[in-house]
Amino acid sequence: MFSHVMIGANDIEASKKFYDAILGALGHAPGVIDEKGRCFYFTETGIFALTTPINGEPASCGNGTTVGFAAKNPEEANAWHAAGVANGGTSCEDAPGLRPAVGLYLAYLRDPSGNKVCALHRPAA
Repeated sequence: MFSHVMIGANDIEASKKFYDAILGALGHAPGVIDEKGRCFYFTETGIFALTTPINGEPASCGNGTTVGFAAKNPEEANAWHAAGVANGGTSCEDAPGLRPAVGLYLAYLRDPSGNKVCALHRPAA
C-alpha cells in the first residue's frame, strides 16, 4: 500500500544516528544521505526517509502519529528499543511487551525530534 514514509527531523545527523541504531537492530542497512541532506533507508518493501522541513520551520511530531517498524520476534523488538534509548531516543508508552488486548508485542520510542515510533511483532496465533 505505501511506497514510503518521510518524517521531519531537526538534526539529520542525530536522527540518522538514532535510526541507524534502531533499524540496524531490525537488520536494515544504515541510511544514505542524498545531495539535499535528506536521509533514506531503502528496503525491498518500501523507503523510510528523514528530512528537515522544506518550509524552513522546525520539524514537529504529529499528535496521534506513530510510524511502526516490523520486528521478527520480541527479542528483536527489545533490541530495537534498547538501541533507540542508547542513541538519543526516549522510551514512551508502556514498557516493551505483549499487549494481550490486541495480541501484539509492542515497543515505543520518541526519536530526537519527538516523532513517535514503534517496533511491532505479531506473535503466531
